[in-house]
Amino acid sequence: MDLKNKRVLVVGLGKSGVASALFLRERRAQVTVSDSKTENELRGEIPKLLDQGITVEAGGHGERTFHKQDLIVVSPGVPVDVPQLSQARQLGIPIIGEIELASRFLKGHIVAITGSNGKTTTTALTGEVLAKGGKRALVGGNIGTPAISLVEESTDDTYVVLEVSSFQLETIEKFRPKIAVLLNITPDHLDRHTSFQAYVDAKARIFENQTADDFSVLNADEGQCVDLAGRIRARQTRARQAWFSRKKEVEVGSWVKDSKIMFRSGGQDQEIMPVSLVPLKGVHNLENVLAAVCVGMLAQVPAQRIRTGVEEFKAVEHRLEYVATVRGVEFYNDSKATNVDATIKALESFPANIHLILGGKDKGSDYSVLNQLLRQRTKCVYTIGTAAQKIESQISGAVKAVHAETLETAVRRAAAAAVPGDIVLLAPACASFDQFQNYEHRGGVFKQAVRAMAEQAKVEAAT
Repeated sequence: MDLKNKRVLVVGLGKSGVASALFLRERRAQVTVSDSKTENELRGEIPKLLDQGITVEAGGHGERTFHKQDLIVVSPGVPVDVPQLSQARQLGIPIIGEIELASRFLKGHIVAITGSNGKTTTTALTGEVLAKGGKRALVGGNIGTPAISLVEESTDDTYVVLEVSSFQLETIEKFRPKIAVLLNITPDHLDRHTSFQAYVDAKARIFENQTADDFSVLNADEGQCVDLAGRIRARQTRARQAWFSRKKEVEVGSWVKDSKIMFRSGGQDQEIMPVSLVPLKGVHNLENVLAAVCVGMLAQVPAQRIRTGVEEFKAVEHRLEYVATVRGVEFYNDSKATNVDATIKALESFPANIHLILGGKDKGSDYSVLNQLLRQRTKCVYTIGTAAQKIESQISGAVKAVHAETLETAVRRAAAAAVPGDIVLLAPACASFDQFQNYEHRGGVFKQAVRAMAEQAKVEAAT
């Protein structure tokens, strides 16, 4: 992909947008960046872009800016159907995302992981498993490090493990993973995608450019994945399919038998490790481990090395992360639970006595599906953010709900109501952008509030 002297517009100045702009400029493209945020909001990014000779358009997107480009690179947070992009398409201007741009330059083997839930944990764990197996592994994508930032480090024998979202998959053209993993598909981002089927179709694009040299890895326990596998076979029959399952044997892939994780290929079964040695909480994390085991075995990592990678893996921040025990009450941060299904999985990780913090920016979700679990396992729900009233109306009658408005207030009220042995769980089922910069910011505020209470409890105990 020759970029020299090409006029390239980068739309959206998140992490991937800034990284893309700098990458393009290094390859001597004429780069313009455009963002709806004001210059003041972008004051941290603008100086380094201007220093590299990149033109910055802030506070909105000019129509002419989009018309005079040879290529447009759109960030995941920018909807692909905004009027300026629609007009650019009509003019025949190519529009791709950062993940597509990176794939044109990355060396080695791409392992791409997507799904409604579990992507980040599985991506990090897969990178750990490959590294323990002696592979040169780089980890990035939607997990935090833009894929484009990994280009210079990649070599022909590198495994580049990427978390990819539906937003990123909307803008691919030639993106081709050596191993593509689909963990699950449940309703999410319905405020952005036109329908659940559109969301499923976006996820399915992870497989569309694979060849007979590649592997598709899917969840055999998840109906949408099974249906999608059939569609893939009917449409292309190229990539070899492997499966993972908690509930049944699979022809090729990983599954659980007699409380042991097994792997089967070519009719040969191999024991990987006892389930009891998996350090992560919740059955959903067992699925994540099975997926990572499957990737490790397909990449020819020895079983013992895979076991070591799993056993030594530490939970990813903001994913069912234990924070502290204060006055006998345990606090868990699952800020990454940004949809209802993720919150269900978090609730299923604890037997009972949960004080649950719900709310944030609604994504078109149905919160009433939580009601059965709320009745069984929670003592009280504390609602925050712009979705609070909708949540309260949809869970009415299932559990007591306290309108807390802010996260700090919710933490204080939950802590005051909880007794020793209870759990306070942040698993909001919503996006964070009404009150926070992102889910990491939200999780950080939660942890700060909990740790402040823990310090106060120590002081009181010492006096």
